[in-house]
Amino acid sequence: MTIDVLMPALSPTMEEGTLAKWLVKVGDTVRSGDVIAEIETDKATMELEAVDEGVVDSLLVPEGAEGVKINTPIARLAGGVAQTPSGAASPAAGASPASAPIQMTAAAPPPAPIQMIAAAPPPAPTAGAMPGKPSGSRLAASPLARRVASRAGIMLETLTGSGPHGRIILRDVEAAIARGGGAPSAPAKPPGATARPITLEQRGIAPGSYDLVPLDGMKKTIARRMTESFRDVPHFPLTVDIEIDALLAARAQINALAASPDSKVSVNDLIIKAAAAALVREPDANASYTDEGIARHHHADIAVAVAIDGGLITPIIRSADLKSLSVISTEMRDLAARARGRKLKPEEYQGGTFSISNLGMFGIRSFASILNEPQGCILSVGAGEKRPVVRGEDIVIASLMTVTLTCDHRVVDGAIGARWLVAFKNLIEHPVAMLA
Repeated sequence: MTIDVLMPALSPTMEEGTLAKWLVKVGDTVRSGDVIAEIETDKATMELEAVDEGVVDSLLVPEGAEGVKINTPIARLAGGVAQTPSGAASPAAGASPASAPIQMTAAAPPPAPIQMIAAAPPPAPTAGAMPGKPSGSRLAASPLARRVASRAGIMLETLTGSGPHGRIILRDVEAAIARGGGAPSAPAKPPGATARPITLEQRGIAPGSYDLVPLDGMKKTIARRMTESFRDVPHFPLTVDIEIDALLAARAQINALAASPDSKVSVNDLIIKAAAAALVREPDANASYTDEGIARHHHADIAVAVAIDGGLITPIIRSADLKSLSVISTEMRDLAARARGRKLKPEEYQGGTFSISNLGMFGIRSFASILNEPQGCILSVGAGEKRPVVRGEDIVIASLMTVTLTCDHRVVDGAIGARWLVAFKNLIEHPVAMLA
């Protein structure tokens, strides 16, 4: 009997991965807990552990293979029971029905995601298992399910949702695609007709005048998610200038009392603390849009954009509203270091209720970021610089920082965003208040 080892879903949104490295070879005995491979997702490199035992019969996917879809067989073990394509175990020929199933699991399983997106499609239902929706009823489906269904020509009315309260989610659409079911939502293309992207040469760029760098998983994911967010989420920016002289003075005093260089705080740490405190004061801004309603988050989980080789990642300070400035500083330093080494676990960069992107260190004065779904807001922070300020009849010099809050208009309207910015500005200009 043989066991097919399948490409696992190491995060809720993972659809494919790169088999970076095999840690076993043909003939090796695999025991429970052995690490057999390293898998690269769009954000991190993770270890793949074996749960049960077997002997490596063959390695079906070579090292370095990119775009390996989840549930694709990547290796075969001799002994035990075989996995079905859905990831469940089924008895192999000659195996006892009572035999323990074999499954592969990632070294660091992610927590339940904020977005209702299934990591792996279930077994395809039998024909006739998905009746259409009653006429006039509200069709509940996730935004991702709607997009995938539209591209595949699947009519959502023909599907039965397996999500909460019968909501149609990604796996329902994927099951319909696997069956070849659903009715076309757009006229079919003529036989042989395929959509081809316009090449650089067609746009007037001479062949051989450039080097083409292939997209890795991270670049592909960033491109897809940012395109979907900018296209599908109604958003608007709010911009304000904030005086930061008091903040800089407070930081200097805090760092003068620091026990060691590692315990010093940065301006970004103070911004994270102020953002979390402002979300407590204006909780309507700490929210996410869903098809079922507006999700009001209990805590401020602040995602902070960190530039890494080949893209960016947003590690999260969980419950920043409950943490001291020193704890935020320590956690941020650790998360940023591991992010640059691509050593973060999925639960350390997925989710979050609010994002911060700071380009001040590059001298950028003002910019607006693209929303990071499912968060309702993202704050873009520019450089602090000396500027002339009018006070009464006098012109004085002050240190100013321009920030822009990009809001999802479905959940954070102009008044809510403006109130949050007022609260944030007051905390930055009076930093003692954020410690109260």
